[in-house]
Amino acid sequence: MFEYIRGKLSAATTEKATVEVGGLGYRLYIPFNNYARLPQVGKEVLLFVYAHIREDSHRYFGFVTEQERDLFEQLNGISGIGPKTALAIIGHMELAELHLAIAQKNAARLSKIPGIGKKTAERLVMELKDRVQKLPSMPSNSSGGAVEDAIAALVNLGYPWPRSQKAIKQVLEGCEKEPSLSELITLALRKV
Repeated sequence: MFEYIRGKLSAATTEKATVEVGGLGYRLYIPFNNYARLPQVGKEVLLFVYAHIREDSHRYFGFVTEQERDLFEQLNGISGIGPKTALAIIGHMELAELHLAIAQKNAARLSKIPGIGKKTAERLVMELKDRVQKLPSMPSNSSGGAVEDAIAALVNLGYPWPRSQKAIKQVLEGCEKEPSLSELITLALRKV
């Protein structure tokens, strides 16, 4: 099994990337949001690989982060979720936002992903609720519940997810002791 591939990015679209290694070009299907994080064509790239091998096809999927690849593997193992759907899920939600939606059992948020209906979203929540890890890129000294609630509060107020997450992170980095939920939201509102 391949762990990752490092080579020259020879072509890229929103659906796939071609990585050249030793004169061979490897086609890797990528999530939509990974396209913007790829280097320029001709530069070196490292992608974490998942090989999906069946009797009638061999397809390889590439991810910018190892966490995305591991989540893809978990999603692909859920009944009714194939590689195409798993790729759509990862490609349309930031990893932290996806983890939060699952942790909060927010099937309605998941069903907004193209190709995901209400029943599939509910199945995702049921299958993954015990497996989701801590939110990535949040300081480890923060309590996950308050951070998740504060981000959710900002998103519910209409602020975009990445901006809300960044504001909370800035507040936590600037505090010596962990603020309460209300203080966290109040301080974050000054930064969004």
